[in-house]
Parts: sequence; C-alpha cells; structure tokens
Amino acid sequence: MSDSSSRDPGPSPTLARVATWSVIGLFLFAAVAVLSLAKEFLVPVLMAFLLSMVFAPIRRVFDRRGVPSALSAVVIVTLLIMLVVGLMSALIVPASEWVDAAPKIERQIQQKVTRVSQSFNGLIEIDRHISRMTGQSDETPPAAPTGEGNGRSMAASAMMLAPSIVAQLVFTFVLLLFLLASGDMFYEKLVHVFSRFSDKRRAIRIAFAIERKLSRYLMTITLINAGVGVAVGLAMSLLGLPDPALIGLVTFILNFVPYLGPFAGIVLVAAIAAVDFDWLGWAGIAAAVYLVITVIEGQFATPYFVGRNLRLNTVVVFVAVSFWAWLWSVIGMIVAVPVLVAVRTFCEHIDGLNPLGDFLSERHAESPQAEAEIEAEAESQARADNQS
Repeated sequence: MSDSSSRDPGPSPTLARVATWSVIGLFLFAAVAVLSLAKEFLVPVLMAFLLSMVFAPIRRVFDRRGVPSALSAVVIVTLLIMLVVGLMSALIVPASEWVDAAPKIERQIQQKVTRVSQSFNGLIEIDRHISRMTGQSDETPPAAPTGEGNGRSMAASAMMLAPSIVAQLVFTFVLLLFLLASGDMFYEKLVHVFSRFSDKRRAIRIAFAIERKLSRYLMTITLINAGVGVAVGLAMSLLGLPDPALIGLVTFILNFVPYLGPFAGIVLVAAIAAVDFDWLGWAGIAAAVYLVITVIEGQFATPYFVGRNLRLNTVVVFVAVSFWAWLWSVIGMIVAVPVLVAVRTFCEHIDGLNPLGDFLSERHAESPQAEAEIEAEAESQARADNQS
C-alpha cells in the first residue's frame, strides 16, 4: 500500500497566500456591508464611546474630589445637551429662513448670471449663425424649472429626517450617561479578562493612551475651530455679508471635517456674497478671505497646538474622510479623524502593527526605528546611484 498520502506536501505557499488574502478580502467586504447596514445603530454607539473617552479625564478629576461618577456624568451630559440644543436653535431659525427664500435666491442668481453672460452675446450669435449654416436646429431649449417648490421640498425632507436624528441623539446621550456613570468599569473588566500581568498592563496602557490622545485632539480641535469660526464671522461682518454670526457658527461645525469642510465653507460664503452684492467680484473676495483664514489655521495653528505625535498622513486622512462620508454621510466625515487617531495609537503599542502606525502618521513622524530604516535605505540607494 502506498504511503504517498503520508508524504503529501499540502498546498503550495502561493495557494496558501491566495487563500489568506481571499479570506481577508471577504472579511473586509463583509465588515463594510455590516457598517453600512447597521449605520443607525453603530453611529450613536461610536459617538457615545468617543465622547466618553473625551470626557473621562474630566470625570476622573471630579472623582478625585469625591464627586460621585453618576453625578458628574449627569452634569457633563446635561451641559452637552444644552450645547447641542443651543447650536440647533441658532441654526434652525436662520436656516429655515434661507430655505423659504430659496426660490427668490435662485432667481437672483439667475439674473446675475444672465447679466454676466450678456457680455458673451457676440459669441452666442456666432454660434447660432454657424448652427443655421450647418442645418442644425435653433430651437430654444425648454425653460428650466423655476424652483418654486424647492424650498418646500427641502423643508419636507428636513422634517422627515428630524425624528431619526433626534432618536439617534437621544440614544447617544443616554449611552454616554451610562458610560460615564460606570466610571472605570470597562477598564476593570479589561484587566480581569487577561490572565498574564504583562497583557493586563499593556491593555490598560493602550486604553489610557487612546483616551488621552483622543481627549487632547478633540478638545484642541474644538478650540481651534471655535477660533476659526470667530475669525470668519468677524471677517464676513467687515465685508458686509448678512448673518455673520451664523456663518461663523457654520464654519465652526464644517471645520471638524478636514479638507471637505473648508471647501464647503468657501463655496457657501461665495454663494452668499454672490446673492447679497451686485458685483460678483465680492464672491471671489469673500472666498479668498475664508481661504486665507483656513490656510493659516491648517498650516500654523493646528500643527503648533495639536502636536507632531497626533498629526496624520494627509492622503490617508483624505481617503478616510471620503470613505466614511460615503458610508455614514456627515457623521462619518466627523468621526473619520478620531477613528484614525485611535487606530494609530493602538498600532503604536502593538509590535506587529507598528508599520501600520508609521504609515498612518504624517511625514517625519515615524518611530525612531522606522526613521533609521528609511535613512539606511536612502544611503544605500545613494551609494548605488554613485556606483552606477
């Protein structure tokens, strides 16, 4: 009887790698599908955990002074609810006025675009003449809808989304209340799960590092964005734009979204200036002022106050913001960077994931080992180039 089965070498290494990567691909596909399908549940859960990490250091300060965790949790959540309600109140009334005036604003924009296009009437006549010579039809295209119902349709859509948004906010705040009131229960459970002391110590170190960096990042970014909102509001007031306080508030919110938020703000102030002023050049001036303020914030204020060890790879940030925007819309864009900060912090404390953490960091923010490897590779490449 042949014993070939006992000497079966098994699948080749290539097939094994293909199988491994196929499983990883299927897992990622399934994970994205679950994140998309369970969005209504996962969004408030993730927001609550992120907020609990941000406010946990504040809760511990009260704990050390003898204040019960439940009481400090109630105070923190109450203040957050008041802040959210205040922001929504400040936005809803002016936004509803803008929605009601949407048809009028659209007509004003069309009139100004028509006045600008009159300077190109000569080119239009030449085009019509060429069309007649080539036998093409010169029929006037049907008029575009006037947009009289746009305001009502936008208001109706907002009314339909309101119950879902309120329910998610309530779920987020209730879960946040429980997380803060439980104190360090999750950390205690984390220590209890692991058997080895080294694993317990590493788990606690990772948890506190993520908490510390997230808290520092979000607090700092919030203060920076508030300063940007005040600066933009004052600048728009000096330019004479209507509702500069509302523009500053919207800027504060938009600036939490890297890249896409400032771009949306530039488009917004340009559109408001185009509607409010007779000369369309003011739209470019308002947009330029907004751009200068955000560039100063992005190139000087944020790098100085956030710190090098919290800054991330700009390409990765842009891709992450785009991905989470596609997956979870506006909330996804807001949580994209905090999630990256948490993932990078986790990778810094796991030896096998250090390369991923270095990849997520900005340039020249790699670990010392990675920097030494890059310098050695650069020197090797330079020597090879000299020899050639």
